[in-house]
Amino acid sequence: MVDTEPRPSSDGPSGAAAAVASSCSIAATLDVVGDRWTVLILRDVFRGVRRFAQLQADLGIARNLLADRLSRLVDHGVLERVPYQTRPLRCEYRLTAKGADLSTALIALMGWGDRWYAHDGVPTILVHETCGTPLEQVVRCPHCDETVNPGRIRSRPGPGRSPA
Repeated sequence: MVDTEPRPSSDGPSGAAAAVASSCSIAATLDVVGDRWTVLILRDVFRGVRRFAQLQADLGIARNLLADRLSRLVDHGVLERVPYQTRPLRCEYRLTAKGADLSTALIALMGWGDRWYAHDGVPTILVHETCGTPLEQVVRCPHCDETVNPGRIRSRPGPGRSPA
């Protein structure tokens, strides 16, 4: 289940890192999810692996590293802790709406890895649950309804960019 309510979270980086993050959404995102373990934890949570012991077993990650990464994801509002047992208290980790929004980024990383590193064939195929058709990820112009390739994308300052 994905929580759809916005949640207050840590403002993220401070100092020089905050200045970079405020002028670049990619930098701000990487400050939250930019290490290998965090991305793999998110991959597992998207696949339905939600409990600490299951995550540790699936990833082969040290307990202290897993606890740290989960805590950061909760602090940033990407995951939430939901109790599933009271004695002793045990929680599972579920995606918030903010976390669920990372789906397309993870799919893009997967597609890039499939293209450049899956020499013997892709290890996983994402399909539409209803009909079983393999999914494609495309960038589409909402005005023209055209697929836009990377060479045709341009950037311009947005309303949140600080003046230089």
